[in-house]
Parts: sequence; C-alpha cells; structure tokens
Amino acid sequence: MGTRIAIIDYGAGNIHSIEKALEQVGAQVQVTDDPAVVQRSQAVVLPGVGSAGSAMARMTERGLDDAIRQATQQGKPFLGICLGMQLLAGHHAEGEVTGLGLFAGEVRRIPHGPKIPHMGWNQVQPLAEDLPLFAHIAPNSYFYFAHSYYVEPYHREGVSGVTDYGSPYCSVITTEQVWGTQFHPEKSGTVGLQLLRNFVKWVNA
Repeated sequence: MGTRIAIIDYGAGNIHSIEKALEQVGAQVQVTDDPAVVQRSQAVVLPGVGSAGSAMARMTERGLDDAIRQATQQGKPFLGICLGMQLLAGHHAEGEVTGLGLFAGEVRRIPHGPKIPHMGWNQVQPLAEDLPLFAHIAPNSYFYFAHSYYVEPYHREGVSGVTDYGSPYCSVITTEQVWGTQFHPEKSGTVGLQLLRNFVKWVNA
C-alpha cells in the first residue's frame, strides 16, 4: 500500500497531471472535495489551477478551508503548488481574497518581467543547504512556471527558494508543516518528479 495523499479538488479541473505524477513516485492518492477524506489522509496536496476567488469560495463552501487548517495543525505534511501555495498566505490581491492564513504574507501581481504571465522554464535558487525538499536536486535547476502573481512573505523565515523574473521573488516556502512551490513540479520533468518523491519520503517519515 502506497502513501495516501488527498489532492484537494476545488472545482477548477486540470489536476490529472499532479495525480499521475504522485502515483508515478509511489503514492496512493485520492482526488477529493470531502473534508472527511482530508481528515483521514496522511498528507494533503493543494494544486495550482484557477483563480484565487473561486478557489477560496469553493473550499469555504465545502469546509475544505477548515479541513486544511486542521490537517496542518495536526502536523500532516502539506504541499501547495502555484495557486495552492499562494492561497496559504493571508491575502491575495486577485479579487482582494482572504487566504488560508497559514503564513503571514501577501500575494501580489508581478510588477516586472519580460512578459506576464510568467510562463515557461526558470531557475530556482535554494537559500539553504540540505533542504529535504531539494534532496538529490542540483542548485539552480529549472522548473516550469505559469503565473501572474507571486507570494511576498512578511518574514524571511520559511523562504527557502527564490526565482528571478525581472526581480527576485519567493518561489519556495517551507515550514514544519507546509511546503509550497510557485512552480509546477508535476510539469517539471525529472527534477519535478524528484521533488514529489522527496515529498512522499517526508510523508512516510
């Protein structure tokens, strides 16, 4: 039996790729919009598709917002991807949305860059050595990005990786309970699969 991970479905669709990528690295997954399933899971993944307002409205309607907060309070490993990472902050500028508040910060529209949205491959620079998230991944590896907003934490604690797109911004957050990536590991080839493998190893530990 593989690792049981709940993938939050907030109605935006297009989460087949993260489901298949996690299965590829040995996890047993269940796509769900049921808070009870989240409660029973070993770990939780919040994918990154759709708009902040509709995602939070759907999760609040279903009680998934509280289920996510409870899961992290219980110490369950949590991975937020792209919008899923952004929604962990307290406030999102897209529609002036109140987020999950799992870390202190704002989500702002990218002010600089050759083109918005930021689409395609870019480098991630880890800010510390021996981060479990980046085990067996070379520094400054390329990952796949697709976003117009970025996370601006109020505090530097937990900011574990940065990416330069016009100016440097936070592209990875890690805390005791939460990993967040602005990029899409499920669309990032071999290095993305290794990151997901690292997540599954964390869950198993």
